[in-house]
Amino acid sequence: MSEESGIGEDRVAAVEDQDTAAAGREASTEGGPERVPGFRRLLRHRTALAVTATGLVGALLGAGAVAWRTDTLPLVGPAPCWDSLSGTTLSELFGDRRTEVEEQVLQGDPLGRGGAYGQCRITSYRDDRARRQVTVRVHQLDGLRGTDEGDWPREFLTAGMVPPGEGLPGLVSPSRAWLALPQSCVGRHEFTGPTVVDVAMGPAGYDGATDYDREDLAALTRTVVEAANGVVRDFGCSGAYRMPDPVPGPVARQDTRADAFCGIEGFTLPAAYLKELPRTRVGGDGGPARVCEAGGSFDPAVRLTTVTDPVLSEVFASRMLKAGRTVKGTKGSGSVDGSRAVYRARCQTGPVVFVVDQLDRIEHASADLAGRLLPGYVAAEAERIGCGPERVAGPEA
Repeated sequence: MSEESGIGEDRVAAVEDQDTAAAGREASTEGGPERVPGFRRLLRHRTALAVTATGLVGALLGAGAVAWRTDTLPLVGPAPCWDSLSGTTLSELFGDRRTEVEEQVLQGDPLGRGGAYGQCRITSYRDDRARRQVTVRVHQLDGLRGTDEGDWPREFLTAGMVPPGEGLPGLVSPSRAWLALPQSCVGRHEFTGPTVVDVAMGPAGYDGATDYDREDLAALTRTVVEAANGVVRDFGCSGAYRMPDPVPGPVARQDTRADAFCGIEGFTLPAAYLKELPRTRVGGDGGPARVCEAGGSFDPAVRLTTVTDPVLSEVFASRMLKAGRTVKGTKGSGSVDGSRAVYRARCQTGPVVFVVDQLDRIEHASADLAGRLLPGYVAAEAERIGCGPERVAGPEA
């Protein structure tokens, strides 16, 4: 491993353009941290950590900012991201590069609906050029207005993600990670999803199964666990998530099985689609959501998601209320709207949501591919998870 990057110099060369592009990403915070109140900016170097004198820090805190300078003084003040990220984690993420931290003060929901909000962004630099950026957010997933049913699942419910370990309610990959915070600590409104800590590093969807991806996955797992524990402490709650040992590995792609599509016995892929869906990747088994993506060697054309966690399933609840063709089944209902089909079933463990997304055009498929795949997917997948038998009629005109 390269001492310069902490992730391997070959890996750095491969992701430099991605990391540079990611440096401009605002992690869904409109306007960026410069326009968000409560941010403080820190400059630090892994081999020469320093800050201003304590008195000056205290004075500037009253003004809502902290000034930092680099010399050989010891570090004064909390660790990045709500006093959560250890030196080991920062070294795994950034190596010895100079880093800059922008951190928003954590706050609860002012409307009293539960949840917490905050953002922390760390950017590493080689000379004056931004290289790698990691954004940590704390926010409650919306299930009432539908604001999180699109972008958040596209980044944080993908086939490249795996459960981080026993007792950890979330998913991790080499570029994305998230954990749900305890409801007993942050609260929850009846119609919302969980409050999560999520971590983004570089563009989403470029997760592979190389040794470098394995190192990044381990680093993001450590990051999200430490950040979640920091948030819990910040809100004065007891308990902590335990770091998994060992950390799971990344998910590899496999040849598509047309007779058991997405690894689901009884779910047959029409022969006309197999040519354009030759490779399949399945992630999330045993976690809050199982995700299958099928397509070519890189970009998926179809994504099928089964959300078994009842609270997380609320992210898609508003889809049931929106315009679209109605789908009815034995123990549930759903809708088909454009390239997305959603079905919500009543199972012994609570509500389970099945989602089919068409992500790209398929030559021999109609525009209604999601609606065509949904009945067979729900029937076979419900049987696999012990929620069957479930029969779903095609979407009504």
